[in-house]
Amino acid sequence: MTVPATQPASDGVAARAPLSFNQEFLSLFDKGDGEGPFGPKYFIVAAWRLRGSLDLDALRAALADVVRRHEILRTEVVRDGENSAQLVRPPSQPQLEVRDLPVPDPADRDARAERLLAEVETEEYGFGELPLLNAVLGRFAADDAALVLIAHHAAADEWSMQLLVRDLANAYATRTGHQVPELPEVRQYREFTVWERERVGTPGADRNREYWRDKLKGARIHTTRTDHPRSAQLPKSTAAHRFLVDADLTRDVLKLSRSLRASPFMVMLAAYKEFLRRDTGRSDLTVPTLSSGRGQARFHQTVGSFFNFVPLRTDVSDCHTFRDVVTATRRTCVQAYSHDLPFGLVLGEAPELMASLAADDQAIFAFQVFQMPFAMKAETVGDVVYSDLRRRLTSQEETTDVPDGALWTFDLDPDGETVGSLLYNTNLLDPARMARMADEYCALLRRLVDAPDAPLDAPADRTPTA
Repeated sequence: MTVPATQPASDGVAARAPLSFNQEFLSLFDKGDGEGPFGPKYFIVAAWRLRGSLDLDALRAALADVVRRHEILRTEVVRDGENSAQLVRPPSQPQLEVRDLPVPDPADRDARAERLLAEVETEEYGFGELPLLNAVLGRFAADDAALVLIAHHAAADEWSMQLLVRDLANAYATRTGHQVPELPEVRQYREFTVWERERVGTPGADRNREYWRDKLKGARIHTTRTDHPRSAQLPKSTAAHRFLVDADLTRDVLKLSRSLRASPFMVMLAAYKEFLRRDTGRSDLTVPTLSSGRGQARFHQTVGSFFNFVPLRTDVSDCHTFRDVVTATRRTCVQAYSHDLPFGLVLGEAPELMASLAADDQAIFAFQVFQMPFAMKAETVGDVVYSDLRRRLTSQEETTDVPDGALWTFDLDPDGETVGSLLYNTNLLDPARMARMADEYCALLRRLVDAPDAPLDAPADRTPTA
């Protein structure tokens, strides 16, 4: 049975729409056992300090307004082969849990807010329990609180979380009697899924397929040796090793990226590829990243799971300096983004790409850098000041799920430091090794950025850590 593009709406609610390609990609990791990308641990969280007296009834109503505005938050994803579909349900009230957190000294409250965020990440939020948005409010005082928003990752991404808090702040201000600018018109996620499927048969999509077929010929996604084989069947959870890239190094990364007409992501990815080359001796490296998937401006206001898995293949065998590696990495990124294609379709052109995962002792490490252009920083909406809480430095034994392997994430603030995290499956990887990898990468990044034109070292003659 072929899922129709969309069925007629009833009372403003579309009954049925196809899955997005990203939702189909996530389904590849779905074992139907309550774990993985459709399990209760695969959610995304974000937090803000709220300064100002809060009306809890108005806040609950504003959360409901957000669910009403964004259909994906009340959408059931049915995974049943040819019958797979999104089913949009009527609006319902998100849960708002209020926790009193008496912290007398205001200087200690950011740290307590970080602990609150970590506590929330150990909990579970069922994918089948609509709406796919919940909130926890930690109250330090009558006019000071931390708000944590929780959304399932199959329904939202990092970009979406910024949209959600903006829309929540606007709705709350309106409900408390304040005049605020009208929100921009929003297109629904189901419109995006229809658009991307219509795009598949276009000449542009055919050219993109040809690019990936040629680019990935003979390629294998880079995998890292695990500490424990999959066959050991150890209990799975996801932990987070967090670390800091200091302000001086962040500044120098930004400076070098500007001088090479590259993004900070390209510079940091180039350093990671050099890290892998030295550790493994391999120069033809295909490293996966997660793009925003939001090339179409019409969907910039849309909440949904847009991110796309992008395999970035670079051969650094002819690179003699770090400047060469950045230049080669930049070329790879520009070509990949200009031939954007959902990863499921990329796999159709390179079916052997994931063959390296067949080994019992190998895992994928994805690599991403965030540089949010519109995060709320001490922004007043109505009579409440919202400040984004992104600086997290405390490692955790348990956090939200990475479906398989590990994920490097760097949250880059152009005005200061970069916060890094390495999320990893504990059934495969040991914490001491993850901490060592992070330290070694940061030390190498420092050396490469300091001397981009120095000759590159030969690969290390030692047992690889990566």
